[in-house]
Amino acid sequence: MALRQITRLLQPKLVLKDSILALTPDILECHGLKGLVLDVDDTLVPCWDPTVSPEVVSWLKETKKSVNLWLVSNNISQSRIRAIAEQLDLPYLMGAGKPSRRKVRQAVEAMELPVENIAMVGDRLFTDVIAGNRLGLFTILVEPMVGDRPDYRVWGRSLELWLYRNLTNLFQMDTKI
Repeated sequence: MALRQITRLLQPKLVLKDSILALTPDILECHGLKGLVLDVDDTLVPCWDPTVSPEVVSWLKETKKSVNLWLVSNNISQSRIRAIAEQLDLPYLMGAGKPSRRKVRQAVEAMELPVENIAMVGDRLFTDVIAGNRLGLFTILVEPMVGDRPDYRVWGRSLELWLYRNLTNLFQMDTKI
């Protein structure tokens, strides 16, 4: 696969320079979105935290009114992901292995919506954005919810963004990140 193709797979359709809480019903409506496949760790909750914040719970309750929601996580801890899904009363798939499309596709098919009306929302380019783009979904990159504890994954995300920017500059592509 050519570097140009890889760079396109890494390019989200929308970049929120804030957490998922900034994803408003108006933004969803503007892009014709009726379904969201949501990453869990660092997108909805810090990867070390087993509970969902009241702000995220409130955001999800409001968002559920207008769109179909599924959780799709790379995390293999069934107890963690199930507990989070139960707190949010959402269906979930774990051990997704994103950027693999398999489990993301399962969630998309379960929604019974056209692909163009579904977004993959996550905090990582190399997993969430690539998986969504490979399926033709609208992809949304959000800032991670890391809380007040330092997390090694922030370094990985920084490296992803640096690599993406440099590849984009190499091919003189327009970027919003």
